[in-house]
Amino acid sequence: MGVNDLADRQSYQTSIVNSSGVVVLDCFATWCGPCKFISPYIEELSESPKYKDSVRFYKLDVDQVEDVAAELGIRAMPTFLFFKDGKKVDEVVGANKPGIDKVLSGLL
Repeated sequence: MGVNDLADRQSYQTSIVNSSGVVVLDCFATWCGPCKFISPYIEELSESPKYKDSVRFYKLDVDQVEDVAAELGIRAMPTFLFFKDGKKVDEVVGANKPGIDKVLSGLL
């Protein structure tokens, strides 16, 4: 399925808030070094047999969709927010592969 871009508040509402199942939201900035470092890993996770049918992955450019980033309280990038049935259940701040893996494993 890959990682899909959220370009505005409406796509955030539709894809995250009004969703069912497990969703990962990667809040990033184009100028952020750690964001660039972790991005290929998130792509890899989104295509892996373990997650591709059970978890949806999205990314949100905090500089393009500032209102949603502010509402979510994003202060550092990357921040990964984990949702289940439209409700935030966890977050990982930073390019922390083991942290992301641990949260995902706990949600499935």
